[in-house]
Amino acid sequence: FATNETKEFLPRGVVLVHALAKRLQEVREKHRIKWLKPDGKTQITFENGKLTKALVSTQHEKGVHQEDIKKAVTEKIIKPVLNGLKGVEVLVNPTGSFVQGGFDADTGLTGRKIMVDTYGGLICHGGGCFSGKDLTKVDRSAAYMARFAAKNIVANGYAKDCLVSVAYAIGHINPLMVHAIDEKGRSLASLVKKHFDFRPLAIIERLNLRRPIFLQTATYGHFGKKGLPWEKVIKM
Repeated sequence: FATNETKEFLPRGVVLVHALAKRLQEVREKHRIKWLKPDGKTQITFENGKLTKALVSTQHEKGVHQEDIKKAVTEKIIKPVLNGLKGVEVLVNPTGSFVQGGFDADTGLTGRKIMVDTYGGLICHGGGCFSGKDLTKVDRSAAYMARFAAKNIVANGYAKDCLVSVAYAIGHINPLMVHAIDEKGRSLASLVKKHFDFRPLAIIERLNLRRPIFLQTATYGHFGKKGLPWEKVIKM
């Protein structure tokens, strides 16, 4: 998927929620809020295209009052990212004290948060996670190629939004289906098939995926980052 809504070609909600998480990390690492600890979570809610809620849950040291936590997180993390809070309900640590975190409190991360890795809850997902899979697995490589195709359709002015869907079967070299639509539901499949080869080996070769380039995908999603081959804009 890709959209011209933001310079990252991602939905605004996805960009904002990652920005909140990055800001939370930055403030903690630079000791701007001295009692912050590493575990945390951010969430953005849009209703009918309007930002209505912002949530930050963050681990903290013992003995910090919840009122102080909400005030500091709101002023130093949420407000700078959202450029104000008009019409936005702010939730900070809504369950109360968050002292115990990390593996002591929550284990079993492999395969979780597949929507966080991609486009949030706005776009459907094939169901397979990315992390831990080599690039012969189309769960990962074909998702990258679909992003590459969608982004270039939008970047070259063929659509404002583009959704690319692909289906595979074990033992078949060619995908069973390559489908693409724009923001009005018009088919872009022929254009995608003309410019992008979705056979697994062709994906690996075109995106040059046999390289150690995946460290930055471990945080803040797999899309919208400079330097990743599926984010490159080409002339079509």
